Amino acid sequence: MIRLRRSSIQAVLAAIALSAASVNAQGPAGQRPAQPAPAAAPPDFSKVEIKTTKIGANFSVLEGQGGAIGVLAGPDGVLMVDSQFAPLTEKIVAAIKQISDRPIRFLINTHVHGDHTGGNENLGKMGVTILARDQLRARLAAPATGPKAPEAALPLITYRGLVTFHMNGADVQLIPVPAAHTDGDTMVAIGPPGFTGSPDVIMTGDFFRSVGYPNIDRANGGTLKGLLEGFTAVINLAGPATKIVPGHGPIVDKGGVAAHRDMAMAIRDRVAALVQQGKTAEEVVAAKPTSEYDARTPQAAQTSDRFVGQLYAEMKGAR
Repeated sequence: MIRLRRSSIQAVLAAIALSAASVNAQGPAGQRPAQPAPAAAPPDFSKVEIKTTKIGANFSVLEGQGGAIGVLAGPDGVLMVDSQFAPLTEKIVAAIKQISDRPIRFLINTHVHGDHTGGNENLGKMGVTILARDQLRARLAAPATGPKAPEAALPLITYRGLVTFHMNGADVQLIPVPAAHTDGDTMVAIGPPGFTGSPDVIMTGDFFRSVGYPNIDRANGGTLKGLLEGFTAVINLAGPATKIVPGHGPIVDKGGVAAHRDMAMAIRDRVAALVQQGKTAEEVVAAKPTSEYDARTPQAAQTSDRFVGQLYAEMKGAR
């Protein structure tokens, strides 16, 4: 049985509170309101079930509470993408054992948020080698707010450029996506050995989600420019049969990412026009520049004002 240390539980609860605050604590202009927003209650992890979906000969996606987890399994061992929350590690490991009896060897973090890195400490203590961008490790080790991650949770190997794994009859490319959702994003492409065309699978982490409007985490180095460039990179890399696994939401094809990018650009242009007219942040949000897309965007009500506020803050150069 995996025993969760008190520090793991405290860290994940802090991450949940910080994540909730990051959605609510900034007003449309990116400025903190007079009264801090209340943190959302943590989920009941005891009720979370791990769902496994096989989407390739040796690749599966796990869903639980938080971001999607990728599992490449085979005779060389298991490679994971993201780790969800610490209290779910035992369930996640059990689900992986249903896929493969080989050990978990590697864990790749797509970005810094706790619903993707919360299980790092537990897996690190199991001997799993964690990899991530330099920037991600730095933010875990010295976050702007909240407790720093335990040593075992920090990536052991970091990188700045492309990294390729050759295991289980596949090539896995770790492709940096500079300053998009955060400044430490990585997309993970999985394909046949030496693939020069399109990969079979791309995992994006949270710089692309198939639910809600985009989220530019400016406090963690995210930018609109990087986000749009990330969308374009996925579109250019993917082929017609590539399965694109977002950080949250259903699996899509490259057409789904293209539609998401076009939507983001259209909303950006509407916000830009309102900013040029001298509108305040409150007036821009009240103008509902996302209205054309709200009905066909899952979780629009929870994410539209946040995205519009982030766009406004970027265009005004607010920090």
